[in-house]
Amino acid sequence: MRIRQALLAGPLGFGTAPLGNMFRDIPEDEALATVDAAWNAGTRFFDTAPFYGAGLAEIRLGKALSKRPRGDYVLSTKVGRLILDEIEDPGSRDQGEKGDIFKHGRPNKIVPDYSADGTMKSIEDSLKRMGVAHIDFVWVHDIAQDFYGDRWLAMFEIARTGAFRALTGLRDEGVIKGWGLGVNKVEPVELLLNLSEVQPDATLLAGRYTLLDHELALQRLMPAAQRKKVDIVIGGPYSSGVLAGGKHFEYGEVPSVIAAKVEKISALCAKHGIPIKAAALQFALAHPASAAVIPGASKPERILEDHAALKTRIPDAFWADLRKAGVVAPDAPLPIDRPNGTANRGTEASIDPVHA
Repeated sequence: MRIRQALLAGPLGFGTAPLGNMFRDIPEDEALATVDAAWNAGTRFFDTAPFYGAGLAEIRLGKALSKRPRGDYVLSTKVGRLILDEIEDPGSRDQGEKGDIFKHGRPNKIVPDYSADGTMKSIEDSLKRMGVAHIDFVWVHDIAQDFYGDRWLAMFEIARTGAFRALTGLRDEGVIKGWGLGVNKVEPVELLLNLSEVQPDATLLAGRYTLLDHELALQRLMPAAQRKKVDIVIGGPYSSGVLAGGKHFEYGEVPSVIAAKVEKISALCAKHGIPIKAAALQFALAHPASAAVIPGASKPERILEDHAALKTRIPDAFWADLRKAGVVAPDAPLPIDRPNGTANRGTEASIDPVHA
């Protein structure tokens, strides 16, 4: 099933990586209050992963959603890593380019496993951690160069003969609604879309279709996904926080060239009186292949900002200025390119008032 067909309350979801104590030790009550704020604001799509804090994000999300009817929200998680009872030093983990972003998470040992058996075990463990009866969408997590370097193609091959086939079987049996990848790189998705033996339903692409980084995805990935009817869920729309006033880009320090680009975007937003979050979210959703966007948050007020940003009416002149300034690729679809008007109208119409 295409994820756009499964969404219950519009395209804005909640990415729960911060609930795994990403970058900082987040108090339990603050984490749970953030999920409650998302629910009260109308969010009905939640994405998580075992990797986020070695199971911590799943545990917290499940606890917060335990008081909600399971049929009233869409839930996605990931496979590819198993969380063991064995303890290790979180600071010693090899997390590729992501460094020690979850050093404040649980100390349980994390091991990669993209086999069919590992996939089934991962799903079983996620169900237990979250205390739910079923998961809607499952993403194969991080089979890309940023985590595995030159080994990533070998890991992809294990997933092709293992996880991909297992998830296809679960989908065909009606156990899950759909599956795809959950990655921070374009290349694995292109490789998946070129396979003839399996047919994914959607893919979570983090950080690769944002105001700051979208040119590579525009070349082949987004058009191919559109042709093949594989929905793209946009993760990391704020590029790890720099587009929302944060201090991180790609989970690290902000390079000067990126800071300059953010400054230019911020100036245009100020000129037209709109928040930069609104520009970031609505840009990500303007491409026809984009089905949803899942910014992360660890504070309730951030959730409210996201919902307000999506509903913000952005003047057409802003998008024209953005393109004229060369901030976005010339061929990047913008809300003003839609035949029926701006994205603001379409976005507002897609939010189900029953769940708002």
